Amino acid sequence: MITKRSLGLAAIGLTAARSASAQGIAQTGEWPQRQVTLVVPWAPGGSTDTLARVLAQRVSADAGRPVVVDNRPGASGTVGHNTVSRAQPDGYTLLLGTNSTYAMAPFLLNSIPYDNDRGFTPIGLLATNAQYFCVHPSVRANNIAELIALAKAQPGKISYSSSGAGSSAHLAVELLNAEAGIEMLHVPYRGGAPALQALIANEVQLSAVDAVSALQPMRAQAVRAIAVSSAQPDPAAPEVQPVATAVPGYECSTDFSLFAPPGMAPALQSRIQAAFARALESAEVKEKLATLAIRPVGGRPEEFPAYQKREMEKWGGIIRARNIKPD
Repeated sequence: MITKRSLGLAAIGLTAARSASAQGIAQTGEWPQRQVTLVVPWAPGGSTDTLARVLAQRVSADAGRPVVVDNRPGASGTVGHNTVSRAQPDGYTLLLGTNSTYAMAPFLLNSIPYDNDRGFTPIGLLATNAQYFCVHPSVRANNIAELIALAKAQPGKISYSSSGAGSSAHLAVELLNAEAGIEMLHVPYRGGAPALQALIANEVQLSAVDAVSALQPMRAQAVRAIAVSSAQPDPAAPEVQPVATAVPGYECSTDFSLFAPPGMAPALQSRIQAAFARALESAEVKEKLATLAIRPVGGRPEEFPAYQKREMEKWGGIIRARNIKPD
């Protein structure tokens, strides 16, 4: 008879076998010795995919082995995460995830097919991308304080677009609603591009747009940026002031982190972290990421659990308080 105890012992045995295999790799040679697959849990063309390809090219050049990007979109990023959680921890399958999945999805979805806390070996936070609060040029607000005043005078009348219910753009505005004590009307679209086009066409008045997508229409004056979601001004548009100037403590961003399957040997974990840190520090990568308004961070594995806990507490609280459900 198969019991919960026998299943638990089998799981422990599998984890031990994975760890022993990875320990052997870490002790017998340099990483990598063959092709590395970097899983991106989103479709090609977005900011996560772009960052993955920039880093894969640099790490490939440094290591002399190919790093290949494998897009596995679906179910709010959980399809790609599940793929990596089931792989061997030998350093040849990695995941570039975002906080929308590892800090938000567990509170939005009824269930996820992996253990979000213990299903991965964290390599570390790699980079962050601020969001710009953009309005249509017809909106009579030149900064976030004026928008808040407008929203308080017209509760529920100002509409904002997002790439879907439960998306990072949706949650960024809901965080503002909660912390500023205002109510604005959410209008979800199927993707970031349609949400931005809706703003440009004046179908909605506001949208929180990733810097990667926002900079071009901002410069073309198709939209007006009235605030940035980061704690400090973004070097890509330093004239735009943070939301926190009007709402103290407000901060959010799209964060990109690197993961490996569970059970990876610490020596191998450190080796991979060092390889990606070197890539982030290269002048070539810094220049490319600057054009995308992506800021390198290069966090270490031991720093990740505390960071993830803070993110989950923040977004879990907002999702519950605002009763946010995915599409």
